[in-house]
Amino acid sequence: MEKFKGALVVGFLRLFAMLPWRAVGALGAGIGWLMWKLPNRSREVARTNLAHCFPELSPAELETLVRQSLMDIGRTLTESACAWMWSPQKSLQYIREVEGMEVLEEALASGDGLVGITSHLGNWEVLNHFYCSYAKPVIFYRPPKLKAVDELLKKQRVQLGNRVAPSTPEGIKSVIKEVRNGGCVGIPCDPEPDLGSGLFVPYLGTTALTSKFVPSLLARGKARGVFFHAVRLPDGSGYKVILEAAPADMYDKDMEVSVAALSRELARYVRAYPSQYMWTMKRFKKRPQGEAKWY
Repeated sequence: MEKFKGALVVGFLRLFAMLPWRAVGALGAGIGWLMWKLPNRSREVARTNLAHCFPELSPAELETLVRQSLMDIGRTLTESACAWMWSPQKSLQYIREVEGMEVLEEALASGDGLVGITSHLGNWEVLNHFYCSYAKPVIFYRPPKLKAVDELLKKQRVQLGNRVAPSTPEGIKSVIKEVRNGGCVGIPCDPEPDLGSGLFVPYLGTTALTSKFVPSLLARGKARGVFFHAVRLPDGSGYKVILEAAPADMYDKDMEVSVAALSRELARYVRAYPSQYMWTMKRFKKRPQGEAKWY
C-alpha cells in the first residue's frame, strides 16, 4: 500500500510540473480553496494556529486569512512540484528579485562557516536551488513518511552538487562538522524540536518550542548566520529572494537570548507575509507545562 501511495503522489507531482506556470499557480490555489471549503484536519490546524498567533484579528479577518493561507499552501505544493521535476536552471528563471545579495557574498567571502537559516515560508524548494547555485551546502531536512517521495527529494535536491542530511543523529553530526570546517549548511528552523532540544520563547501572539540547534552553531564562533526566504510575488510571476544577516543577539552564548532572537526574526518574516506560511504544520503541538493542548 505504501508503494502505491508513493507512486500516486509522485505521479501527481509529475503531472503538476507539466502545466504552464500560470496554470500551476491556479491549480494550487484551487486545491487550497477546496481545503478551505471542505471539512478536513488541515483546515482546522491552520485555523487553530492562526487564531492563537493573530489574536487581534476579528472572526471575519481570521477566516479571510485562513482562506488565503490555504490557497497559498496549495500554490506552494504545485509550484514545489515544478522545482522538484524541472531542471534547477528553469526554476531559477522564476526568481525575479533578490534583496540583500551583498549579505550572502560577504558571508561566502569571509572563510567562516555559513549557516543558511530559513523556515516554511514562501517556496523553500526554489530557495534550495538559489542557495545551491552560489554554494555547495549541506541541506538539513526531515524525511517525508513515504519512501518514494523521500527518494525523489533526495535526488532532486542535490542536482547542483550539494548534499542533504536527514534530521537524524548522523545528519546532525554532519551539519556540525561542515560548519566547523568552514562549509555551508541550510537549516529550516521552524519545525518543532524535542523538548530537550528547544526552549519555549515568545513567538507571534503566543509562545513556541523553538530549536537551539542554529543558535548553538552560531555560539561556537567561526560561523555566520544568514536568513534566506523566497516569497511569492503578488502578481504570481515568480519569487523575491530576501537575504538578511542574523542579528548580533543570535550569537549570544546564553541560549535564552539567542533562541528568543531567532524566534523574533522568524516571526517578523511571518508577519510580513502571513498567508505564505505553512499553517497546516502542527507547529505548536508541545505546550508549556500546565497549558492545554491545541490539537
